[in-house]
Amino acid sequence: MSIEVKKPLVLVTGGTRGLGLAIVRRLAIDGYHIVAAGRKHTLELKNIASEYSGQVSYEELDLARITELHAFVNRIKKSHGSLYALVNNAAIAHDGVLATMHDSQIHELLHVNVTGTIILTKYAIRSMLAAGHGRVINIASIIGSTGFSGLSVYAASKAAMLGFTRSLAREVGRMGITVNTVSPGYMKTDMTAGLDEDKLASIERRSALRTLVSTQDVASGVAYLLSSEASLVTGIELTVDAGSTA
Repeated sequence: MSIEVKKPLVLVTGGTRGLGLAIVRRLAIDGYHIVAAGRKHTLELKNIASEYSGQVSYEELDLARITELHAFVNRIKKSHGSLYALVNNAAIAHDGVLATMHDSQIHELLHVNVTGTIILTKYAIRSMLAAGHGRVINIASIIGSTGFSGLSVYAASKAAMLGFTRSLAREVGRMGITVNTVSPGYMKTDMTAGLDEDKLASIERRSALRTLVSTQDVASGVAYLLSSEASLVTGIELTVDAGSTA
């Protein structure tokens, strides 16, 4: 009689579309059990859940509701078991010149991208600490290092993830938890839909490999950092940008 071994559980925020959805699909291929969290379910996620039956689940999550995050993590643990890993992918972006951006947009962006992400991580790592192992991956952006006109607040939120990663890696490393950042280059997703084709073509020409990265390329970086091959990799920024910042 064979004994079924429970697959490691990974929580992917913003896992219902775009890059998050690509991460969910890649991790499902690799055999993980994934909770894809987001503000609304999508047909694309339902299709992946159907394709990888029993591996992919959906849970509603709005990082702006910070007072609900503790209960959310408890619900995940009760329904799905203890977390092996957290992929902090969910984020919002408001583009616009800082001098004319509304205060409420600045507050909302930092509230979700920084405060919400950090507090969710606070509660999520508790089961990892108890288990003596775990992985945290923060999705940032090359904009956090290079900057981009009209995205100063978004860039600030992503730069914050780099500092958060390095310090948390030192804080929890002795308990067997690794913490890393993946910084994607420009991809064709809903978040970059506002850039016109000429701008994207210009970015493509300037990259060392003369191409834009795909969401699948970035998802492969996440898969590596979750794997046993990356067990001694922590506190780093893995840049996947086709050489845009080379």
